[in-house]
Amino acid sequence: MVTNYPVALSGAAAPTLMWAPEHEIEPAALDQLRNISALPWVHGVRVMPDVHLGKGATVGSVIAMPDAVSPAAVGVDIGCGMAGVKTSLRAEDLPADLRGVRSRIERAVPVGFAAHKEPVDPARVEVPTERWRRLWRSFGDLDRGVQDRESKAGCQLGTLGGGNHFIEVCLDETDAVWIMLHSGSRNIGKELAERHIARARELPHNRDLPDRDLAVFVSGTPEMEAYRHDLFWAQEYARLNRQVMLALVKQALRESFGDREVGFEEPISCHHNYVAEETIDGRTMLVTRKGAIRAGSGDPGLIPGSMGTGSYVVRGLGSERSFYSAAHGAGRRMSRNRAKKTFDSDDLRAQTSGVECRKDTGVLDEIPGAYKDIDSVIGAQSALVEVVARLRQVVCVKG
Repeated sequence: MVTNYPVALSGAAAPTLMWAPEHEIEPAALDQLRNISALPWVHGVRVMPDVHLGKGATVGSVIAMPDAVSPAAVGVDIGCGMAGVKTSLRAEDLPADLRGVRSRIERAVPVGFAAHKEPVDPARVEVPTERWRRLWRSFGDLDRGVQDRESKAGCQLGTLGGGNHFIEVCLDETDAVWIMLHSGSRNIGKELAERHIARARELPHNRDLPDRDLAVFVSGTPEMEAYRHDLFWAQEYARLNRQVMLALVKQALRESFGDREVGFEEPISCHHNYVAEETIDGRTMLVTRKGAIRAGSGDPGLIPGSMGTGSYVVRGLGSERSFYSAAHGAGRRMSRNRAKKTFDSDDLRAQTSGVECRKDTGVLDEIPGAYKDIDSVIGAQSALVEVVARLRQVVCVKG
C-alpha cells in the first residue's frame, strides 16, 4: 500500500503528482489526468486524494498554466465552495428535536430550484452596499447571451440549489455549534461557463486536442479577456451568495433561540472550483482548482464529508509540491446513477441516523455510501493541511 505522497502519475506528459494511489483511481479518471497533462500549455498537474471522474477535467485536480486556462477545467459551477462559522452555542443548548431548526433554515434560504421573490436587501445580510453595487453595476459587461438573466440572478443570490449543495448545523469535538454551507454561482455561473466552454471548443488551436472538453483560451486574445471577466464576476457572485446565505442562517438560528444572544466568530470562506493568478515554481501562473481548495501557509479551509460522516476545519501548510492546494471534500466513489441503483431509502435512513435531514429517495444519490471515506482523505494529505477541528452534522438541509 502506498503511504508516501506524492506519487507520480504514470504516462503523464507534464509533471503530475498525486496524493492518491494510482490503483485506487478509476481508469477513466486516470485517462482524463493524462489528457490534461498532455495539453501543450500545462506546466504541471496536482491530484488531490478525493480525485474522481469529471466532465473534461477530473474533480480533485489542480492545473497550472502560465498563458492559458481551460473553462471546463474550472467546471460549470464557477466559484463553488464552502463557508462556515463557529457560534457561541453548545450542544446542550440545542433542542432535543431539531426539526424546528431545520424548518427555520429552509424557510430562510430557498433550496433546489426555488429563489427569493425579490433580491435580498444587502443591509439585512451584512454585505457592504458598495460591494453589492459593484457586482450589479458590472452585470451589463457580461456575455451578451445572459443579459436577460439579471433579474433571475438577483433573486437567486442567497439560495442553495440542489445536488451536493447543503447547509448544516454541526458540533465539533468540544460540542461547540458550527454553521457550514456549500454552494456556488447558481444558474448564472452555469450559463456563463457553458457559453465560454462552447466558444473555446470552436477555436482553431483546440481542434487536435485529445479531449475537446479541455479546450483552452490563450492569454492576449479577446476570448481569454472575455472569459476572465465573466469568470471573476461569477466567482465574486458565488462568494457573495455564500455570505448572504450564512447571514440568513445566522438569523434563523437566532430566531430559534428567541431572546437569547447568539455570538459568531470570524467566518471561513473558500472556493473550490475557480481560477487564481499565483506564483508557482517562481513563475506567474493561472492556477485552476476543480474540486480543490487553496492551502497556502495559514489559509483556513473547510473540507466536508458526506451528509452523515462529518467534516473538517483545516489550516493550510503551504506545500509547494501540491501547488498550495488540498482536497475539497470526500469525493464521490460512485456515480449518482449507480448510487440510486445500489442503495434504497432504508440505507439512507441508516446511514444518516442521528442527523435531522431529508431521508427520501430524492436525495438518495447523496447517501454517505456514495462517497469516499473523509477520514482517509484527510489522512492522505497530512503534509498539506493541519486539522483545526472535526465536525459532525446534526442538521443537514438539501435541495
